[in-house]
Amino acid sequence: MASLKFSVALESKNPNFTIGSSQLLGQRSISAFTGGYVHITGVYLINPFSNLNRIRVSRANTAVSDDSGSNEVDSSFDCSTKEMGIAGLVLGKGLGFGKKFSKGRRNVWQRVRSVKRVRKDVYFKSTCRGNGSDYCKEQQSKPIVVDEESISGVDVDKVGALSTERCNSILKNLERTNDDSKALKFFEWMRRKGKLKQNVVAYNLALRVVGRARDWDLAEKMILEMTSESGCELNFQVFNTLIYACSKQRRVGLGAKWFRMMLENGVRPNEATFGMLMSLYQKSRNVEEGEFTFSHMRNFGVRCQSAYSSMLTIYTRLDLYDKAEKVICFLREDEVVLNRENWLVLINAYCQQGKLEEAELVLVSMQEAGFSPNIVVYNMLITGYGKVSKMEDAHRLFHNLRAIQIEPDETTYRSMIEGWGRANNYKEAQWYYKELKREGFRPNSSNMYTMINLQAKNGDEGGALTTLEDMITMGCQYSSMLGILLQAYKRYERFDKVPQVLEGSFYEHVLCDQTSCSILAEAYVKHSLVDDAVKILQNKKWKDRGFEDDLYHLLICSCKDMGHFENAIKIYTHMPKSDEKLNLHIICTMIDIYSVMKRFTEAENIYLNLKSSGIALDLITFSVVVRMYIKAGNLKGACLVLETIDKQKNIVPDIYLICDMLRVYQKCGMLDNLRDLYYKLLRSEITWDQEMYKMVINCCARALPIDELSRLFDEMLDRGFDPDTVTFNIVLHVYGRSKLFKKARQVLWMARKRGVADVISYNTLVAVYGQHKYLGNMASIAKKMQFDGFSVSLHAYNSMLDAYGKEGEMEKFRSVLQRLRESGCAADHYTYNIMINIYGEQGWIEEVAEVLMELKESGFGLDLCSYNTLIKAYGIAGMVEDALGLVKEMRKNGIEPDTRTYSNVLTALQRNDMFFEAVKWSLWMKQMGLSPNVCG
Repeated sequence: MASLKFSVALESKNPNFTIGSSQLLGQRSISAFTGGYVHITGVYLINPFSNLNRIRVSRANTAVSDDSGSNEVDSSFDCSTKEMGIAGLVLGKGLGFGKKFSKGRRNVWQRVRSVKRVRKDVYFKSTCRGNGSDYCKEQQSKPIVVDEESISGVDVDKVGALSTERCNSILKNLERTNDDSKALKFFEWMRRKGKLKQNVVAYNLALRVVGRARDWDLAEKMILEMTSESGCELNFQVFNTLIYACSKQRRVGLGAKWFRMMLENGVRPNEATFGMLMSLYQKSRNVEEGEFTFSHMRNFGVRCQSAYSSMLTIYTRLDLYDKAEKVICFLREDEVVLNRENWLVLINAYCQQGKLEEAELVLVSMQEAGFSPNIVVYNMLITGYGKVSKMEDAHRLFHNLRAIQIEPDETTYRSMIEGWGRANNYKEAQWYYKELKREGFRPNSSNMYTMINLQAKNGDEGGALTTLEDMITMGCQYSSMLGILLQAYKRYERFDKVPQVLEGSFYEHVLCDQTSCSILAEAYVKHSLVDDAVKILQNKKWKDRGFEDDLYHLLICSCKDMGHFENAIKIYTHMPKSDEKLNLHIICTMIDIYSVMKRFTEAENIYLNLKSSGIALDLITFSVVVRMYIKAGNLKGACLVLETIDKQKNIVPDIYLICDMLRVYQKCGMLDNLRDLYYKLLRSEITWDQEMYKMVINCCARALPIDELSRLFDEMLDRGFDPDTVTFNIVLHVYGRSKLFKKARQVLWMARKRGVADVISYNTLVAVYGQHKYLGNMASIAKKMQFDGFSVSLHAYNSMLDAYGKEGEMEKFRSVLQRLRESGCAADHYTYNIMINIYGEQGWIEEVAEVLMELKESGFGLDLCSYNTLIKAYGIAGMVEDALGLVKEMRKNGIEPDTRTYSNVLTALQRNDMFFEAVKWSLWMKQMGLSPNVCG
């Protein structure tokens, strides 16, 4: 419950009673009456044990007194007698601070009032003597209404004869009519006629009007005018008027401003000042301003009871219990006479902290002070016991109430329900819930929330349905009720029981309300109750195609995010069929789901159906379809989609689609498309980041001129972006292929320095040096590779074998081959093919036979390249028949000969002077569409 807000002011039966440490924290205890905490605002309470009148539990009103008819305005303020309220005290002069009055004693200021009235009567009597008795009666009975027009028609001498008191009376009547414009006009007339000199009352009345109109700048000007022009002495009445207006409007900052101005002008605040300010800070929970004002109150020696209560309440609401304890100590130190509000706030503070024993002692002291406890006190104690889970004490306290002739009220039952709910005692909570309704009271939202949770935990679906009906009777929103129910069954992992609870009128409303329907359907989907979700969507009573599509899309996306792809497909297949425009968001999501499940046929069918429907596809749809074809490995299909996009002039590819286009064109070897896309990208307004540079370099390296690639790579470095290993290796390969070995070595050095060089970096450089016959550099890089901690890879060995072999340096060839075998690296197909090719070029047919045997024993078998190389070797060795036999063996083993195969056969025949056979092969190749001019 929220914090306690009491502003009850009753005279103590013992007006001289003050709180002391022995009374607050004595060793006595009332075990039957212990503490709690309750929030009551604006509730009338009747105490059955006293003769006191009915009291209102709320903050005291702080209306400005209407008794301000003279310059010497009278009032008295005592925070212990708030039944009068602060209203009659704002303009009053204090009687001193801390004084108390006995009942029945006449107030001396009432005698002052009577004297003033006599003076006023004397004035009127003297006027009557000069004008006759009839004139006097007429003037006394006729109301005076003065405005600018009426004033202008009056004789200046007669108007000037009006006394200041009479003008103040007129201004007071105008202020009471709430006609602010006339009041301010008359006030302005008084200024022109010099009626404001030392006239604090007139300024005070005008400040009421200005405060009501919230013209704070004018109010500040009036205060300055009072001291600088009118010769008025500022007092607390002036500032109390403005503070009262701020208090009514809850203007915390302005209230604090007037208080500080009050202090700056040396004006001593009275009890009403502190009472209004502390009440304002309590409502806004402004602890900083509250502490500032409270400190000044104690420094001035003012004892405002409501201010202590407000400060204590602020600390309690903000859980600043240590500071609350200090305020309690101040009550003792300052010997404040406690009223009922103070006692209640003290008990509340201890109950909030769970200090029930201290709360009991305060209750004993309260009774000794002459204040009989009422149901409010016991509600606080019961709630306090519930918060600390001492429900046996709360239960005993509840059943002892009637013994002391106090009837439980609505709050009592509510507190008991909440307490038993915290204790997870469904049986007791249910009993008090039924008693609450039997007594004619209504449960609050917290009670029903507690009951729903207990019923969900204890499996009482029937009880939950009854509670829902009570919530409907209370006028709760259906969406809120549904949320509470779903949350409760989710918390106790019994969500599968929700369909059993949602029956009857409540379920019918869910079907009629879009919000409730979507909440329930989404909850069912999240808990894998897809069939129930589909049932709701099929039985719904509302029609809104746009909202329905959004709901289906939300449910499908929820299934996708949870990885429940089959559930997403089930929801999609149960969507209502319509001839209306297809929802592209749903289509894209389903294509993506089918792609993740590798069901590319279904994904493509959705796309083809969408394409045939004639609906214009947007950028997102095209992007999803391209990504689907890439995942499926169908690069041809992706290219067709990209061609369609290129024809759509209204579609501008975004950064994500551009990246997909680069990948597709690279994998398809479409260098022209890559080049065109690159230059379009340069002209676009897309901001290039690090990833963009890497993507373009990786994909477009073979398509761009070497100068442009070099410029792009340097630009990337100049902008402070870091290439990754792949980018470095690609640039290495391009520089090496272009014989820019100096730049290649610089790139390798940068990669090493940045720590991103890998085996492939060295392999790349070894390969390009070997391909261009820079054998010394090749060997140097291989040694550098080992020096930098990398083992020479199989790829490097293969590159060196190929380079040395083709240059005829067979000793180095054998040395590399020996190092390969010693390194433990297993030879691959490429290694064996190199050896067959080199040995064949040398005409070493025996070595070729050994390699062939080793290849077969390794389990690899011959591939297309092996057959082509072997045919070439046999041709060089003059073994034409064996070469022709290999062609038959290839076909037998399911390997289809390619153009190079036939070219090698043709070359072998020509080399061995078998021209007739060569012509036959050449004619056959022409018939088969193969070029006989291609030779290996």
